[in-house]
Amino acid sequence: MNIKFEKVEKNTVKLEVTVEAEKFNEALKKAYEKNKSKYNIPGFRKGKAPMNLITKMYGEGVFYEDAINICIEDTYPKALEEHDIHPVDYPEIDIVEIGSGKDLVYTAKVVTMPEVELGEYKGLEVKKVEYPVTDEDVMEQLKSIQERNARIETKAEGTVENGDIAVIDFKGYIDGVAFEGGEGKNFSLEIGSKSFIDNFEEQLIGAAVGEKREVKVTFPEEYGREDLNGKAAVFEVTVNEIKVKELPALDDELAKDVSEFDTLEELKNDIKTKMEKANEEKAKRELEEEVILAACDNAKIDIPEVMIDKEIDGMLKDMEARLKYQGLDLETYYQYTGSNETKMREFMRESAVKKIKSDLVLAEIAKVEKIEVTEEELKAKAEEIAKQYGQEDIEKTVDFLLKVQGQYLKIDVTNEKVIKLLVDNCKTVA
Repeated sequence: MNIKFEKVEKNTVKLEVTVEAEKFNEALKKAYEKNKSKYNIPGFRKGKAPMNLITKMYGEGVFYEDAINICIEDTYPKALEEHDIHPVDYPEIDIVEIGSGKDLVYTAKVVTMPEVELGEYKGLEVKKVEYPVTDEDVMEQLKSIQERNARIETKAEGTVENGDIAVIDFKGYIDGVAFEGGEGKNFSLEIGSKSFIDNFEEQLIGAAVGEKREVKVTFPEEYGREDLNGKAAVFEVTVNEIKVKELPALDDELAKDVSEFDTLEELKNDIKTKMEKANEEKAKRELEEEVILAACDNAKIDIPEVMIDKEIDGMLKDMEARLKYQGLDLETYYQYTGSNETKMREFMRESAVKKIKSDLVLAEIAKVEKIEVTEEELKAKAEEIAKQYGQEDIEKTVDFLLKVQGQYLKIDVTNEKVIKLLVDNCKTVA
């Protein structure tokens, strides 16, 4: 095998590969063995006709396609390895020369991983972020606990007030025509929750049980449905029932009911401790994101379009899987949001570029810094994941992860070590 290397343009190379005639003839024989049963030759049982008679009747090139594929599968990976080429897409193959008894010569034009020119990545200045927990924050959590443990009772007398739950039937119209998704029966609406658009909820204040009201609202310009964006609508609303929430008192009894603590003060302290830990994690993540972004801003990379397209393809597949879990599909989502695949791909492009660039920069820093991952570190990562998913047989799950996801685990651990290096060497400023 002979290989000629040519750099066509940035991130694109062309290989000219010559496969010796002897090797090509061997591939032709393999192609014949694979396909001989497909041909009927007078005087021979199906699959028993010799190769020369089949080529005489069907033409010399009858086995070329499979023979070419056999040769490419054998030589193309070796050509990539010999020239240390890392492709990001399938090659564009062209046959230069072919024939029985001749060398097979083909070219493979392929887009490669882009070169990464690192800038400064140590000593980066990033803004220090802190999220202190205030008494007001703790009180908000306590109010949420009150809300979750509130008793809902029917309001025997009176009208709808702010904070009440109105059980309503409603039907919406635009220009006198009912629209899809604008109808509901026995819907529980908390007044003041801002669950419904515009001032819908406020217009029900003062209504009595059995009363019918005409509620006029305007949909936001960016509501997400082209048929509703910015449109004025009228809802016919009937109040079927009014309910009130009775909040439990914030005292030791509530603490005993909702937690393992005996006093409200102990519950408050626990809430504050957990919030502080969560806020520390949030600040840590944001600091990591900042140093990665700064390192990426200092790097120069010309990302091939095919890499961006593939990243967006993956993002769309992830989105489709999430929607399927919710009982939806992409087309239905597009209809509801007034979008389409072209718009969605454009919307995702910035995130895709950011993800690719950060992956490439982290990988290049790992290479420059000679960061390596030990078997013990890989196993520890697998154990961490197994525990997160609550697997009972940890050892079995770890073995599975190491065998099936080992490559991705290695990338994760490597990235974690690179990010730690960036954080440890950064300068935080107020």
